[in-house]
Formats: sequence, C-alpha cells, structure tokens
Amino acid sequence: MHETAGITAVQVAQANITRNDNNSSVPFASLVAFTDPLRTGPEPDSKVIGNVQGIALLSRMNASSTQYIDFGFNTGRFNGSSISVFSRGEPGLAVVGGRGKFMMATGVALFNPIIINATNVIMEFNITVVHY
Repeated sequence: MHETAGITAVQVAQANITRNDNNSSVPFASLVAFTDPLRTGPEPDSKVIGNVQGIALLSRMNASSTQYIDFGFNTGRFNGSSISVFSRGEPGLAVVGGRGKFMMATGVALFNPIIINATNVIMEFNITVVHY
C-alpha cells in the first residue's frame, strides 16, 4: 500500500479542539479517507495490482486508530475480488469479509511499516484468510 498525504489520503473531519496534548502530527479525533495503489512491492515502480480504500478514525491521544480498509484486486486470478478489514490499528487487523473469490472471508491482516514520514506511508500487509 503506497500512500501520499494530501493526494491519496486526506483528512475529511476533525474535532473542534484547540490543543494537541500528544504533540502528534496527526491531531486527536481526526477522520481520514484514503484510496491508495496496491502494489506487489515497496518500490514506487512495482506493479499495481489493485487499490486500497478506506477510512481511519484517530480517536486516542497516542494517535492509534480504528480503521476500515478494503483491498481491491483488479488483475490476475483475484481480479474483481476484495478483502475487507475492520479493526483497531494494532499489528493484527481483523478480516471481516470480502467479495468475489474472498466472499465470507475471515482471518487476520498483519502489517509491517516500510516507510512512514510526514508525506508518505508504504505499508506491507500479510493477510491470512479462510474463504468460500
């Protein structure tokens, strides 16, 4: 997943508070929407195999979040299928469903941050699913 602040990820709402006790670059009580390219690797020129869309609610002072993420595939044997995740932003996110070949999927999505800075996020996901 390749994300660029202000381009593929945008803050759409924020609580009306005047202070930021956690000194985070992302303010408490923010809602962010994103649509990012899903690539085969962390390199910027790696093959695009789909897109990742979702929302993240940053709801705690330590900038943890609750997220809904949909991994949509538009090439290969999973073309037209997606995996849906809805969970807190912990290392293991709950797979709650999918469509196409991943209909009724359950499982876990483990993520590994490759790059996280003020403007870019590249995240590797390893997803294990049981589906019908």
